[in-house]
Amino acid sequence: MDEQKYKNLKIGEKGAKLSIIVYIILSVFKLTVAYMTNSAALKADGLNNVTDIIASIAVLVGLRISQRPPDKDHKYGHWKSEAIASLIAAFIMFAVGAEVIIGAFSSLVNQTSEAPNAIAGYVALLAAAIMFVVSTYNQKLAKSIDSKSLYAVAMDNRSDALVSIGAAIGIFGSQLGLPWLDTVTAVIVGCLIVKTAWEIFRDSTHQLTDGFDEDKIEEYENAIHAIEGVKEIKEIKGRLYGNNIVVDVIICVEGTMDINLAHDLATLVEKELIENHHVYDVHVHVEPHETCEDGG
Repeated sequence: MDEQKYKNLKIGEKGAKLSIIVYIILSVFKLTVAYMTNSAALKADGLNNVTDIIASIAVLVGLRISQRPPDKDHKYGHWKSEAIASLIAAFIMFAVGAEVIIGAFSSLVNQTSEAPNAIAGYVALLAAAIMFVVSTYNQKLAKSIDSKSLYAVAMDNRSDALVSIGAAIGIFGSQLGLPWLDTVTAVIVGCLIVKTAWEIFRDSTHQLTDGFDEDKIEEYENAIHAIEGVKEIKEIKGRLYGNNIVVDVIICVEGTMDINLAHDLATLVEKELIENHHVYDVHVHVEPHETCEDGG
């Protein structure tokens, strides 16, 4: 199983690399055109892509480090590297988003808004189309290898396409005698950057602090209760090592059960969660039912 997990991480690098290449091209193109056409919205969109380069690099670095096998001071491996890299990217994205918002507000207050050239709008629409294609590719790749980090990249690709569409609307709207609309769109884009940064920060810290989906815990409980011989579940906990789910569970059995049968029952619990619920590793502790009833 470990070999396939590591192989999937290697495959996931393709999606991260594709995003980095596309973001570099689009950010340079957008910022150049934004400077030439005086478009605040396209500039904000371009800066958004700069943060996406950083985020994609963070995912790529995380994928690379996660492939390292366990060593003497990382007995559980390096699976959490993706979450740490994503957390760093979130701080950088937040700083860029705040800068975009502050710059746009300054432009509004000082009334320096001018209608940008319509070319900027067409550039934004072209970028949106490209990002939709990249998003579709990464989404399919993430699904095939069950990669949460690459799926997050795919969702970020899609949100970038929507941001570009929003920028185009603001640019074309400014051509109708509303030059301030371009700057207002820049503010909105900045807010979307900050929102994305917050979502990445929230998800990363939730994983790093061993937060876990309560619905999945309930799913595992129901599966274990259905196994003959399990009288009760005293305790069950889940956590994530990268994309790998690890479950710790204490089951209660008849106190008179032979130790070999109890061992076989624990193996059945492990097999059920690993084979039917895609759990990476399961630690099962067996206690006599009487002890569980006493709260011991």
